[in-house]
Amino acid sequence: MNLTVVGAGYVGLVTSACFADLGHRVTCVDIDRARIRLLNRGKVPIFEPGLEELLARNRRQKRLVFTTSLGPAVRASQIIFIAVGTPPKPNGEADLSQVESVARDIGRHLNGDKVIVNKSTVPVGMGDVVASIIRNCRGGRHRFAVASNPEFLREGSAVWDFMNPDRIVIGAGDAKTADTVAQLFRPINAPRLVTDIRSAEMIKVASNAFLATKISFINEIAALCDRVGADVGEVSKGVGMDKRIGGAFLSAGAGYGGSCFPKDTLALIAVMEREGLAPRILKATTQVNTDQRRRILEKLKAAAGPLEGRTVAVWGLAFKANTDDMREAVSVDIIRALREMGARVKAYDPAAMPKARALLPGITFAKDPYDAVRDADALLILTEWNQFKEADLKRVKALLRRPVIVDGRNLCDLEAVRALGFTYRGVGRGARA
Repeated sequence: MNLTVVGAGYVGLVTSACFADLGHRVTCVDIDRARIRLLNRGKVPIFEPGLEELLARNRRQKRLVFTTSLGPAVRASQIIFIAVGTPPKPNGEADLSQVESVARDIGRHLNGDKVIVNKSTVPVGMGDVVASIIRNCRGGRHRFAVASNPEFLREGSAVWDFMNPDRIVIGAGDAKTADTVAQLFRPINAPRLVTDIRSAEMIKVASNAFLATKISFINEIAALCDRVGADVGEVSKGVGMDKRIGGAFLSAGAGYGGSCFPKDTLALIAVMEREGLAPRILKATTQVNTDQRRRILEKLKAAAGPLEGRTVAVWGLAFKANTDDMREAVSVDIIRALREMGARVKAYDPAAMPKARALLPGITFAKDPYDAVRDADALLILTEWNQFKEADLKRVKALLRRPVIVDGRNLCDLEAVRALGFTYRGVGRGARA
């Protein structure tokens, strides 16, 4: 089929590349001319394993093109995906202005029967809004249908997730529209859930809010483990072996971040309050996540002493490994707090330093992990890169001014840090640390 994907951000690029690789002809549209020029030169503006190769292969085979011109793309396509950003407003609600703007432009360029699919994460009822906008803006009496196809892509494994999903959710108002969207995924063997549009929209935000809650739950348990001498790693393993619960998203750490969990949880809170409901669990989830940053700083102060005038090495800036995404990254809040305490910060991340420079002025960016710890008074680990897990701790100890590690992702081997004589603080590892 001929497809248009509006938005060359994280979701839009992965969606475009993967649909092209499934054999569809895809036009990816974005208003950012610099980004489109970069993509047409074969450069990828985000770090995502496997994406650069996928984009290059499908551009060579003429199945994928990038442009800033929406009109010709809409007119040439059977299906148009909306994959633009819905960032949070100050009150937590989703800013839907980009989705609304794209819907108006699609309406103006309709030239025949089309299916418009919302891929952006939106609050319940946005499908109706998109349909109303297109209906009011369309020229002539061309027919169209609106559908929802939420994405469940994890940064760092998004290409794999697209091609090997747990489920494909399609929300549509009629069977013909649902079948049209389903045909796009024919080569992918995965369970399909066809439902109404509002339920599909709710599935997306409810999934992310539940996973955020799961992370905050285990972080709260980790705080208790530190107090009573239990090991949260063993607790997570035992709890996760229960098939009713599962082990995913039960790793204690410095808290969640990124473009989805914080935003979607806050947006769901805002919608519930608008509907006169009390989102007690979701508010507790966000509060625990905020508190987790404070707990990490308290561990650092307890292990290293007063931080004013001290140098803290930070391993990891991106909100998670295998991405360069700095949105809502734990590192930003913690490093800013360290600077306010008078500490100097030397940081290293394998992918995120170019984006971090604008967010974190006044800190030193190291050339590698060992350069970061040289003459530092403590090491703080905030992202779970394998490079850090495999680091030579003996060398780290020799380079540090003081042998202090605060491990916000529980990466370090406890036997190794104990044998080397580090002052070590993990998250919820009270029994063994």
